Amino acid sequence: TLVNGVVSHLVQAIRSKDSCFSSVERQSAGSYYERVKISEPNEFDIMLVIKVPRIQLDESDDTGAYYYVSFKRNPKEKGFLKFLDEDGKLSAFKMLNALREIIRQEVKNIKDVEVRVARKKAGSPAITLQIKNPPSEISVDIILTLEACQSWPLSTQGGLKIEQWLGTKVRRDLRFESLYLVAKQNKREKVLRENTWRLSFSHIEKLLINNHGNSKTCCESDGPKCCRKGCLKLLKYLLEQLKMKHPKELEKFCSYHVKTAFLHSCVIWPNDKDWHLRDLDHCFQQCLRFFMDCLQKSQLTHFFIPQYNLLSLEDKARHHFLSRKISHELNNGFPVFH
Repeated sequence: TLVNGVVSHLVQAIRSKDSCFSSVERQSAGSYYERVKISEPNEFDIMLVIKVPRIQLDESDDTGAYYYVSFKRNPKEKGFLKFLDEDGKLSAFKMLNALREIIRQEVKNIKDVEVRVARKKAGSPAITLQIKNPPSEISVDIILTLEACQSWPLSTQGGLKIEQWLGTKVRRDLRFESLYLVAKQNKREKVLRENTWRLSFSHIEKLLINNHGNSKTCCESDGPKCCRKGCLKLLKYLLEQLKMKHPKELEKFCSYHVKTAFLHSCVIWPNDKDWHLRDLDHCFQQCLRFFMDCLQKSQLTHFFIPQYNLLSLEDKARHHFLSRKISHELNNGFPVFH
């Protein structure tokens, strides 16, 4: 309730302050909204989605995930022009800064709750709000997102291999969904110009996680229950706990790594009978072993972009460190959970 009040107030203000942002819509992402959060709901991800006219995407590296964005023709909404850089590319940096400034000014007008904008985190695509909620604090990541109604880029062609799990028709329908891009700096660029955008599939991931059954009745009120969501919750919780114990060694890992491993596991074991509710323990360990295997090989393929490895080869030592920690947990009845 607290978060909704603050975000609704900000969305109203953002729409009225800049014509570019006048059509902005909020969309919820992340574990709380996928109903896979275990610990306190104290972190929320909110996407602020701006519809853009037809855009041209140019890859900024070989991952197939990062792009430069330019308009195919002059946008009807002239407000976008001020966010173009000297090459005519849409600058994520300029747009984020404008949005951050509106939010920074507007939080001063929120009277009934204490809200502040956290300091900028290098390379993070989010504007983070801290909302006082005694005795603790709630943090809300606001993520600037472009929505384009056009086909997904070539790099996604071989991804989303869900034919055996959810069927060819579901895959085709999902690939007709809009294309999302989030303002995200590409650290691989030689010169950091902060004008790159990264493909985002959080809207599709939410659909997959909430409609996860091989049979259409899985987990419906009178249908058979499975343990898929239970596994994902435990995977996220395990990583969260290990990160708290080893913040320095595990700083490069995030819940997206385990979420990706989980989605791959759903493809490897596509049938509902592989995920009986009573087999939670076995299924969770199966997912973990798959993730450990990825860590051992330093190879975790992005679920939607097959050429993109989420585990960078120069971090091999970190991957092996996490793999050892998980192995210790597996072999000792998960002491970190107690």
